[in-house]
Amino acid sequence: MSAQQRTKRETTMAEKQELSVREKKELVAKEEKTIPGRYYVPYADIHETDDALAVVLEMPGVEKKDLDIALENDVLRVDGQIDFTKYKDMEPVYTEYNVGHYARSFTLSNKVDREKISANLEDGVLTLTLPKAKHAQPRKIAIG
Repeated sequence: MSAQQRTKRETTMAEKQELSVREKKELVAKEEKTIPGRYYVPYADIHETDDALAVVLEMPGVEKKDLDIALENDVLRVDGQIDFTKYKDMEPVYTEYNVGHYARSFTLSNKVDREKISANLEDGVLTLTLPKAKHAQPRKIAIG
């Protein structure tokens, strides 16, 4: 398929997609939370390159100081707290999503180098970079 055909196909696909409001999915946790407020599952996209996995999470309203990322027993947990005092005196006229904390966890495979995991939070978007372990990265085999 040529680049022109691919561009035309992508444009046609984009025209057919309709915009819709996504409802926030409330977290149903097995354990009890001691912090008041609802917890929601942040939407996530996962991208893979030759070197790493990138996990991009939507966490609007969460600040760096209120974000906790922990790795324990091969489970990477992300917990973002909302400062409700910002919303104390606001009376919404119209809302499309509820305000609440965020929690999500991912079980990591042995392909992830746990020592080199990094995180960046910018404008309510958390990007986790999970570098692949050396044995999991593609390599060129020399012909002898």
